[in-house]
Amino acid sequence: MTLSYCVVGGGISGLAAAYRLRATLGDAVDITLFDPADRLGGVLRTETLGGIGVDVGAEAFVARRPELPALLAELGLADRERTTTGVRPLLYRHRTLHPLPPDTLSGIPSSPGSMAGLVDEETIARIAAEPTRPLTFQPGSDPALGALVADRFGEQVVACSVDPLIGGVYAGSAATVGLRSAVPALAAALDDGAPSLTEAVRRALPPKTGEPVFGAIAGGYQVLIDALVRRSRLRWVQAAVTQIDPTGDGWLLRDSAGGYYRADRVVMAVPANVLARLATGFAPRAAAAASQITSASSVVVAMAVLAGAPFPANSGVLVATGERLHAKAITLTSRKWDHWGYGGKVELLRLSFGRFGDSRTRASDAELVGWAVADLETVFGAVVDPLDVRVQRWPAAMPQYRSGHAALVARLRAGLPATVAAAGNYLDGIGVPACVAAADRAVAAVTSATPAP
Repeated sequence: MTLSYCVVGGGISGLAAAYRLRATLGDAVDITLFDPADRLGGVLRTETLGGIGVDVGAEAFVARRPELPALLAELGLADRERTTTGVRPLLYRHRTLHPLPPDTLSGIPSSPGSMAGLVDEETIARIAAEPTRPLTFQPGSDPALGALVADRFGEQVVACSVDPLIGGVYAGSAATVGLRSAVPALAAALDDGAPSLTEAVRRALPPKTGEPVFGAIAGGYQVLIDALVRRSRLRWVQAAVTQIDPTGDGWLLRDSAGGYYRADRVVMAVPANVLARLATGFAPRAAAAASQITSASSVVVAMAVLAGAPFPANSGVLVATGERLHAKAITLTSRKWDHWGYGGKVELLRLSFGRFGDSRTRASDAELVGWAVADLETVFGAVVDPLDVRVQRWPAAMPQYRSGHAALVARLRAGLPATVAAAGNYLDGIGVPACVAAADRAVAAVTSATPAP
């Protein structure tokens, strides 16, 4: 008997789930994927800018995680994997560009020297004395990262070092993200009895291998999206699922076009708020947990400018809290991925806007482009006239990993029926590798499930 699998959501999580279903079960299943967008891929989106393909959503992945290299190899795309040039980002603090602090973990220092030139002498002395102060840490607890760092090292460390990195990853701040989600290795070191935060950071620092931190895909993430669609042999229904009801030992899905589809198994690869709405009737506990996950919006302004602008030989700039800029980060794309052969005629760059609660993401395209040009002049002294511009909005696309997030996710998963599983960037991590891992986990759950009698 051919089983029917429905995947709700066509972002990277849904596409990875559809591919894993096909790779695991072969032709013994029908796979139908629902997504109302004009293209598949969700927040992975490759556009042409200045004649060059550039990602205007996620642009890179953490290279030390195994999921993306393994998936690319499985798809026959290993030769498409690329690494950065190795140049490092800068930090914009007090209207000055500084090297990114060395020997830090998500911006948390391992010594006073890490913060030299960024914070005042009182803060340097506080960092130096931190190992002598008693540390009370309850193993298994999940305090807000900003509160922990501010208590031990001072608010300046949070504002000038931790927040810029956390804002880039989560579109939030250290004040709201939980320790265990943001820096799990640090949480583990504290659980194991590290006597100070300084010592915990030293234990948790990854070994220096000289290998690039980030990887990407030549041709952009569209290459991966196309391969997943092709290899999964899915049927794409270009509509949103509006209702899911149990029927016999399966499920009945209704879409926004009025169609009905029966499924034996369902993978819900939709944002947390959508899962909360769809699951209310058949999985109220999962829906209640999902409804507690909030999300931030972000905007990417990508542009091509004439080569020769006075940009530094760095991968970009992270912006400290409180600076009078509009953007939270600037990526010097051509410098970061120089060996991709941009030809030297144009330079590509991206400016990112938006943290949780930030109204600037609702500005008009013209305002955002104007802010981007002004920020480039403020930071680099570069007066640019963009040759090509793309403003890409990502509304409510960045889930906030608050304190206690893992327990919330555990309740969500436990509240779903055996033949329904969740995948998405709000579960086990916001990056593409984590989304692929969550999709694989969801597929493993539904393919091994026995329907309830």
